[in-house]
Amino acid sequence: MTSRTLIPVALLLAQPAIAAPAQDVTGPVSAPGSSADDQTVPDLRPRPVAPPANVGVTEPLGDKEVGFSSDTLDYDNNTEIVTATGDVRMVRSGNRLRADRIVWNRKTGAVRAEGNVAVVNPGGDTAYGDSVDLTDTLKDGAIENLLLVLEDGGRLAAVRGTRVNGVSTLERAAYTPCAVTDAGGCPRTPVWTISAVRVVHDPARHRISYRDARFTLLGVTVLWLPAFSHPDGQQGGGPGLLVPDFQVARLNGAEFSVPYYIKMAPGRDLTITPHVYTKVLPAIGGQYRELTSNGAYQVGGMVTYGSRSPALLVPADVDSDRGVRGYLDANGKFQLDPYWSVTGSLRLTTDRTFLRRYDISNDDRLRSVLDVERIDGDSYLSIAGYAVQTLRATAVQGQQPIAIPAIDYRRRLTDPWLGGRVELQLNSLSLIRTAGQDTQRAFAGARWDLRRYTPLGQDVTFTAYARGDLYHSDNGLATPTISYRGTDGWTGRGIVAGAVDMRWPFTGSFLGGTQVITPRLQLVATPPLRNLAIPNEDSRAIDLETLNLFAINRFSGYDRFEDGSRAVYGAEWALDLPRLSVRALVGQSYRLSTKPSLFPQGTGLTDRFSDIVAQTTIRYGRFAALTQRIRLDKDNMQVRRNEIDATLGGRRTYATVGYFRLNRNVDTLLEDLRDREEIRLGGRLQVTRTVSVFGSTVVDLTGKQEDPGSLSDGYQPVRQRLGILYEDECLELGASYRRDFDIIGSTRRGSTVAVTLALKNLGR
Repeated sequence: MTSRTLIPVALLLAQPAIAAPAQDVTGPVSAPGSSADDQTVPDLRPRPVAPPANVGVTEPLGDKEVGFSSDTLDYDNNTEIVTATGDVRMVRSGNRLRADRIVWNRKTGAVRAEGNVAVVNPGGDTAYGDSVDLTDTLKDGAIENLLLVLEDGGRLAAVRGTRVNGVSTLERAAYTPCAVTDAGGCPRTPVWTISAVRVVHDPARHRISYRDARFTLLGVTVLWLPAFSHPDGQQGGGPGLLVPDFQVARLNGAEFSVPYYIKMAPGRDLTITPHVYTKVLPAIGGQYRELTSNGAYQVGGMVTYGSRSPALLVPADVDSDRGVRGYLDANGKFQLDPYWSVTGSLRLTTDRTFLRRYDISNDDRLRSVLDVERIDGDSYLSIAGYAVQTLRATAVQGQQPIAIPAIDYRRRLTDPWLGGRVELQLNSLSLIRTAGQDTQRAFAGARWDLRRYTPLGQDVTFTAYARGDLYHSDNGLATPTISYRGTDGWTGRGIVAGAVDMRWPFTGSFLGGTQVITPRLQLVATPPLRNLAIPNEDSRAIDLETLNLFAINRFSGYDRFEDGSRAVYGAEWALDLPRLSVRALVGQSYRLSTKPSLFPQGTGLTDRFSDIVAQTTIRYGRFAALTQRIRLDKDNMQVRRNEIDATLGGRRTYATVGYFRLNRNVDTLLEDLRDREEIRLGGRLQVTRTVSVFGSTVVDLTGKQEDPGSLSDGYQPVRQRLGILYEDECLELGASYRRDFDIIGSTRRGSTVAVTLALKNLGR
C-alpha cells in the first residue's frame, strides 16, 4: 500500500548547522551519523535531554563560521584535534547542537558529538542521539540511536541513520504522530505506528521507500507490506494511494474506493479513484487540478456502464436503457491583469438520476457558465453566457434557458452639482430555448442617490431612477404560466421612479448597555408601467419580506418593476449589552394609489395596506444565535411566512434548528413559488475528549392543504443522518448511518452506512 505521507525523513539527517561561539571556531561541521545494532527496536519515547538553547552563545557572522560554548576546551597542536567538553553548545546557519562532548579533527574535517546529543534545525525539529559523526561536507554522516521529534508533534526513531550523497537511510525505523505518554507523563502505546527494517529517502526522486513495513493500530499489527513508497511532499512527488472510503447503500451495495494521487509537477496533480460496488458495475472517477501563473482550474468527473432509469415521481424497481453513465464537473478562474478576469464552470451529466444514484450531489439542476469581467474602482463589466441542465422529474429540458450573451455594464460617477452619486447601467440579455419562449432584452438606466443629515439628526436619502427598456420575444404560448408570457414581437417600456428615505435614530442607555431606536419612513412614486406586455424571465418569485420592504423595486430582477405610489414605514431597534446583542426590524407599506396591484393575491402586497413583516436577530456571545423572519397577514395576523434559524452551543457540542413555512395560497397560474413547510434539526454531542456523536434530519411538513400537488402527507422525512466519531491528535475514525427518502426513479437510495478512517500524515 502506498500513501501520500508527509513523514519528513529527510530532516533527521539534515545538516546540524552548528552554533554559537563563546570562542569562535571556523570550519566545517556536518550531518549527524553513527552505527547501531540492526536488531534493536527503535524507542519512540521521550529522551531525558533538553534541546539546545542559545543561552551563552553568540550567533556566527557568516554561514561558514561555527561558534560554540563549553565548560572546557582543549587543543592538541600535534594532532590538530579540538576537544570541547561540558554542556557543549554550537550554532551554525540557524541550526543548534548540544552534547556532553564534541571532538573536531581539523586535519580530516570530521566532527563527532557524544553524550546526550540534541540537534535542532531551523524548522524546529529536534533530533536526539547517543552519538553523531559528521563530515566536512556538512551533507554526509551517521547517527546512532536516533529520535527525531518533529515540530508538528510527530516522532521518528531509528537504531541507525546514515546519509550519503544526499540519500538518507534509516535502519530499524519507526514513525508515529501520536502521543507516547499519557497526561501523567507515563509511557503509553501510540495509537498507530509504521515500522520498517529500512527507510530510504531519495531527494532527487522525491520518494520515501520502506522495506518490510508493518502498520500497527492500537498495539496490533493490522497490515504488513514487503515494500511500499510514497511522495515526500516536495516538488515533483510521485504517485501514491490516499485515504480509502467504504460505505454500504441499498441500491449499489457495498462500495470501496481508493484514490490514487499523482503530483505531476509544481501546481499540477491528478487523482484517479476507482469505485467498486457489489450490486452494480465498477466506476472510475478522476480530478485534474492545475495552478497557473494567472489562475487555477480543475476538471473532474466519473463514468460507468449501467442502467439509466427515467426520473419519475414513483419508485422504479426495474432499471432500463443500459449504457454509459457519467458526469463532468470543471471550473476555473484566471486573472488576466489587475482588471480583467475569466471565470467558467461546466457541469453535465448523462441522465437525471446519476448524481443521486452514486451519492455525488442532490442538485436538481446543473448550470454551466462562462463569464468575462472587468472591475476597477468606478466601473464593472460582465459578458457572460450560461446553460442549464434540469434534473427535476417533471421539468422539460427544452424549457431550460440558454443565455448567449448576458451583458451588464455599470459606471459610478460623482454628482458635480449636489455631491450625490450617479450610477449608469447598460444591460443586454438573450435567452433561447429549444422548446420554449425566446426572449431578448436591452436597457439603459441611471440612478442618482444623495445622502444628507438634518440639524435634528435625521438621515435622509434622495433617490431618482430612470430606465428605457426594449424587448423582443417569440413563441410565448410555450410558457405555461400566462402572466410570464408578455407580448410576442417588439415591446418597449420607460421607467421613472423617485424615492425619499428618512431614518431618525435615538440613542440611549438601557439595562447597562446601549440601545438605538430608529423610526424609518420611505416615500416612493412611479408612473403606471407596461409590465404585463413584457416577458417575465427573472422576476417570477415575489414575496414581501424585510429584505425588500424598503427597496425601490420590490420585484427581483429587471423584467417587472413596481409602479404606483406608496409609503413604507417601520422601526429598527438595536440593543448592545456586554454579551448580548439584539437587532429587530418591523415594517409595513401603504399604497397611495387606488389602481389594482400587479402582485398576485397571497404575496402580501395585493391590497393597499401590505402585510406586516419583521425580523429579529439575537446573539449571546458565541454560545447562542437566533434569527427569525416573519410575515403576518394584515387582516387576521395569520402567519404567511416564517423562517427560524437557531444555533446553541460551542464548537464541540451544539444544536441547530431551522424552520421554514410559506402559507400564501397563491394561484399556480399566476406565480410558481409553491407553499411549503420544512424543519431541519442537527447537532453534535462531545461525549469525551475524543468521542462525539452527531445527527441531523430534514422533514417535509407540507400537506395537501398547503400544496395540493405535494407528495408529502404532512410529515415526510427527506434525509436523516446519525454518526459517531473518534478523533485524537493522530487518528480519526468514524461511522455514519444515512437514510434518504427521495423518490425519483431509481434514486430512492434507502439506507447508507459509511466508515471513514483518517491517519495524520497519511493520505491527503
